[in-house]
Amino acid sequence: MKRWTTTTSILLALALTLPASAVQEQATEPEAAAIAISVTEATLEVGETLTLEPVITDADGNVIEAPVLYYSMSRRRVGVDSSTGIVEAYAPGVVQIMLLVPKPGQAFSRRNAENMVRTMLTVHVPKPDLAAVELQGAPGNFYTDTRIRLEAAVTDVSGAERDDAALAFSSTNENVATVNSRGTLSLHSVGSSVITVSADGEVSAELPVVVRANPTAVLDIAASRETARTGDVIHFDATPRDANGNAVSDLPIQYAFQGRNSEHGIGDPGSGLITEDGRFVADLAGEYTIVAATGNHTASMTVAIEAREVKRQIEVVGQGRVSDRATSDLWVWEGPDGRDYAATGTWGADGHAYFWDVTDPGNMQIISMIKVDARTVNDVKVSEDGRIAVISREGASNRRNGLVILDVSNLPDQGARVLARYDDQLTGGVHNIFIYQDHIYALSAGQRYDVINIEDPTNPHRVGTFELDTPGHSIHDVWITDGIAYSSNWGDGVVAVDIGGGGKGGTPRNPVELGRTKYPSGWNHAAFPFRSKSTGKAYMIGGDEAGLRGGTPGYEGEPERMQGWVHIYEWDEWDAPVEVARYEVPEAGTHNLWVDEENEVLYIAYYQGGLRVVDISGELLGDLYRQGREIAYFLPFDPEGFVPNAPFVWGPQPYKGNIFFSDHNSGLWAVRLNPPLDEPTAANQN
Repeated sequence: MKRWTTTTSILLALALTLPASAVQEQATEPEAAAIAISVTEATLEVGETLTLEPVITDADGNVIEAPVLYYSMSRRRVGVDSSTGIVEAYAPGVVQIMLLVPKPGQAFSRRNAENMVRTMLTVHVPKPDLAAVELQGAPGNFYTDTRIRLEAAVTDVSGAERDDAALAFSSTNENVATVNSRGTLSLHSVGSSVITVSADGEVSAELPVVVRANPTAVLDIAASRETARTGDVIHFDATPRDANGNAVSDLPIQYAFQGRNSEHGIGDPGSGLITEDGRFVADLAGEYTIVAATGNHTASMTVAIEAREVKRQIEVVGQGRVSDRATSDLWVWEGPDGRDYAATGTWGADGHAYFWDVTDPGNMQIISMIKVDARTVNDVKVSEDGRIAVISREGASNRRNGLVILDVSNLPDQGARVLARYDDQLTGGVHNIFIYQDHIYALSAGQRYDVINIEDPTNPHRVGTFELDTPGHSIHDVWITDGIAYSSNWGDGVVAVDIGGGGKGGTPRNPVELGRTKYPSGWNHAAFPFRSKSTGKAYMIGGDEAGLRGGTPGYEGEPERMQGWVHIYEWDEWDAPVEVARYEVPEAGTHNLWVDEENEVLYIAYYQGGLRVVDISGELLGDLYRQGREIAYFLPFDPEGFVPNAPFVWGPQPYKGNIFFSDHNSGLWAVRLNPPLDEPTAANQN
């Protein structure tokens, strides 16, 4: 499930943008020496388009026909149609468009992009005029001696939300109310005023404010518990009461805390998070005093926090080394014969998929292999009954790509056998796939997923499709559970779609969107839903992927360095997902992940950060890494790896008491967590 990208680097695999009209046998293609376009710099307003008409010449200067690969370095801002060469501006910014021509007989991959003939177009998209600004966050009633944070929502004439406008706030009666440059409204006395906000001096909005006398006589505070561990959430409830002891329900409450750390000394004071509604979580053990305030009244309460102490050691069970090529994804399952098997793909090589007997994880053996026309077999999945496997294809020599369906019902005697190849409308490349109830959900050209019926696996046929309609949309992965498909859509976030289990009438033939998360970073690469066993809450985990330099134009020869983190959403209502927590390992980045719901453990492939094992029990809030929720980590150093001693963990899967994972540079591994320690220690790294 890999994507080599940053928010300003290449999006998706280049092969995904090959025009269908350019498909031809590579051996007959003339060799390009240069590619030229009439303009190398252009200015487009939002919504405007420009059609590129590249001219390709050979070494003698003759104009030739050759396929062109088009790329936008930021498809959320400027898109380019892969078949027509039409460039369209979506949002303000400066974006480069790359045009590349592969050489005959050369299947494209990121690692040989520097050997292609290419040219660049720089597109400048100026900011559209602003259309409106709206003040949000005002309560029903305003009371003296309280403070309220107002938010200004700005839109431009294209309909897009803007966060780059300069805001200016003012009050017509500062004896009654004042407002600072950040929109914090302070209410001083009974009376009225009008609050005004202007954006870039172009548009403005007004909010009438009528301030009442504050009825608070006393402020009470209570907590759901007075002791907890780091990472546990304590709910505080502050209640203002009037002189008769009645609760005043619409007064704003501000929460703050002061911590005294008992672990690390004065250089690392207490650390944690408290939300506007009074949920508190501590990162470090110690004493924390939570203060609630409204008007001139305050109340406080002190709680004691202990260290979480969940550390465990990791023990290596076995390794299936792959040292002659890079390894991609994995899948582990029990076969119809009761033995355990694993499938792994290969990346940037010559189209192999390996099938392993892992019944004895300490002695994993390849018992079958399949070679297909591809450079990359990125994804491998197996049906629920363990009989059918599907592998994805990218970089095929004839550029047909698509997927291959295999019979894996009798691996020891018959090996993996090809039942069908399917590439109808999937020629742009299939990066990721999922099998669910006799259907394959296959990504197509990084734009959508197609639903392919395999009730008869020798006769696959498309029955449905799902694609977003947002500007510059793209998709990386899809994961299915309980009749709901969760797709990872980079800047469009995680999208939940009813395919039979969402109660909205969706089916494989008619997928129906249920809701989607926000994802401001634009890096949403993986998704895994789960329901918390201990709280009953529905959570969605979204994993980032962001690459830094390494192999991208201008940085050829530099190593790839990955960044990004895990975003955790509460998603109890389809139209209201809320991001509540995160897990981030500094100086590394996430890839694929898996949740063990029964034991409430999260397994993350963290690229150069290795395999990470995280406690996700209980309510989740704040920074899980700082809270000491990391149970263990493991760095798979292998001096005989494809890249020696270079951990680059790709995908994990807990299975029958072991944790299997694929490492891009060293193959298939199996490890296990040892029992909890009496005394916490750092996780074993070997």
